[in-house]
Amino acid sequence: QVQLVESGGGLVQAGGSLRLSCAASGSISSFAAMGWYRQAPGNQRELVATMARGGNTNYADSVKGRFTVSRDDAKNTVYLQMNSLKPEDTAVYYCNAVHRFSNSWQFWGQGTQVTVSS
Repeated sequence: QVQLVESGGGLVQAGGSLRLSCAASGSISSFAAMGWYRQAPGNQRELVATMARGGNTNYADSVKGRFTVSRDDAKNTVYLQMNSLKPEDTAVYYCNAVHRFSNSWQFWGQGTQVTVSS
């Protein structure tokens, strides 16, 4: 019933930028929060950035000042602008959403690969 589709990943050189998109099949107003997680090979999935329904944002310390999460309600899409990319940002990035009336009801996208060289 709910689908999240990530796009925008790719291969970039250190210091470059990428913008990830997460398109939801329904209204993003249905969600208490949406955000981005990432998982590098051999590592646990970790929180990168989230945006609550009211607009408050939260970022991992490792990406503060470099990444920005935003949304476009008309397009039912959440974005992650990634600047000053570092090799340690290399991971599969996953979109996540939590329903506003059921915190245990979570949805995940299929993931998009981000690779940062040098």
